Amino acid sequence: MKKGDIIEVVIEAQRFPKEGTAHYDGRRMKVDDALEGQTVNVKVLKCSDKKLKVKNAGVVNRADYEIAPKCSFSEFCGGCTFPTVPYEMQVKMKEDYVLSLLEANGIDCGVYVGIEGCERTTEYRNKMEYTFGDCEKGGRPELGMHRKGRYMDIITVSDCVIADSDFNIITGAVLDFFTEEGIPHYNKKEKTGFQRNLIIRKGEKNSELLINLVTTTQYSLNEEKFVERLLGLKLKNRVVGITHTFNDNIADFVYCESIKTLWGQDYYIEEINGLKFKVTPFSFFQTNTEAAGRLYEYAVGLIDEIDGKTVFDLYCGTGTISQIMAPSAKKVVGIEIVEEAVEAAGINAEINGLDNCEFIAGDVFEALDSVSEKPDVIVLDPPRAGILPKALRKILDYKVDTMVYISCNPLTMAANLAVMQEEGYEIKTIKAFDNFPGTKHVETVVSLVRKNPDDYIKVKLDLDDLDLTALESKATYSEIKQYVLEKYGLKVSSLYIAQIKQKYDIIEREHYNISKKEDARVPQCPKEKEDAITDALKHFKMI
Repeated sequence: MKKGDIIEVVIEAQRFPKEGTAHYDGRRMKVDDALEGQTVNVKVLKCSDKKLKVKNAGVVNRADYEIAPKCSFSEFCGGCTFPTVPYEMQVKMKEDYVLSLLEANGIDCGVYVGIEGCERTTEYRNKMEYTFGDCEKGGRPELGMHRKGRYMDIITVSDCVIADSDFNIITGAVLDFFTEEGIPHYNKKEKTGFQRNLIIRKGEKNSELLINLVTTTQYSLNEEKFVERLLGLKLKNRVVGITHTFNDNIADFVYCESIKTLWGQDYYIEEINGLKFKVTPFSFFQTNTEAAGRLYEYAVGLIDEIDGKTVFDLYCGTGTISQIMAPSAKKVVGIEIVEEAVEAAGINAEINGLDNCEFIAGDVFEALDSVSEKPDVIVLDPPRAGILPKALRKILDYKVDTMVYISCNPLTMAANLAVMQEEGYEIKTIKAFDNFPGTKHVETVVSLVRKNPDDYIKVKLDLDDLDLTALESKATYSEIKQYVLEKYGLKVSSLYIAQIKQKYDIIEREHYNISKKEDARVPQCPKEKEDAITDALKHFKMI
């Protein structure tokens, strides 16, 4: 056997979400994008006596349990993770993943009360962000999703099933419009072209659509003709606003340098649990409205006797859960690092007539110093990176009797919970929610109570000295690489990431891939990649 050979293997086991394990000729291998029970071809990349490094070269036979995908582009589109897995099995896979992480971190799984799935497994997303591009160099224009495993390539997904069917009609019409106009889409490498992204949002309450075109300023848009084309579409929902965002930033992400309303209004009003929320083109808002409402209602219900209590809602986003608690609480203080989200939270509180909410823009660790009140209850809804050690210590120092932890990443949640247990908190219940069918994402809600000091022995734990890699209380190297690739189109090595982490004093040991030779020349991270990695560290709240 040699590099480049194609061999056929059966996937014997699967690590969540889709990393398969197989054996061939006594050698073990990991197979990307594979499900247990599948027979797949793999291409040999590297061969040793005990294991093989391979790349998935295509499915030969599906597993017995697999079903036909509802979307005809599922083989190529990177938007969904489990298009051929029955929904009940998807839910079970996510549940097993959560339980395995809890067990690995020493969390009592006896407090786990189950996972709640979605009644709607299709057309549940209220927001989609599409990209203009092509699937091959010089090929026909496309408007859709990034192709699986090939970030620079875009494919038009004309029958996406997780978004409202109107979204497919709109994207098709917009693509046809620019093809007819002969205006070139933006080219990431050459930094030339016009149309970059199309963002469509839907208000579930009143079936309203907000359409936002993102372009450079290199060409002119026939605004009247563009609006006329969109308003002439036969849709089941009602278009309430069409906006045009200008973005000449060379970084490959959606950025608003300025925005213009072409028709109608630049917002819609959504409702969750009886409260109104103003949603604009760039508002942060839960992408599954119905599921978010159920999750928030459950989370707030875990707080006993909230009446007359001061609640801290940390990592509060646009303050949705803050405002759900506000009618009963004495006061709610929300802290969020994204200034635009804080501004939106204040506007929404005014809309709902709530005068007992205070929203602060800033990093949780630093912003808590500016708050004079002491909380009775703390609600935590951190980003995927979880709560970093210094912030977690400050939160635990309040010694509140009740905390509720809402997680979008079970990996970092489990690591945080292990520390909270060590610091005297008892986990009462853990419940998972599958709010995003077809994808790998899973939400979890945890209720915690502070134990009586007489009931446990406290061990001093210096969070600063802990090995954060073991804690998993931050982004992994793979997550940082993926972020940089998706946002900037750059590939960065683990060595470069380690160099930048050392620069910011967030790595406690020499990185592992420096040569042991005395005269070895270690390549230094280029400025462009350093800036991209630094941005990733900020995104994951590591610096």
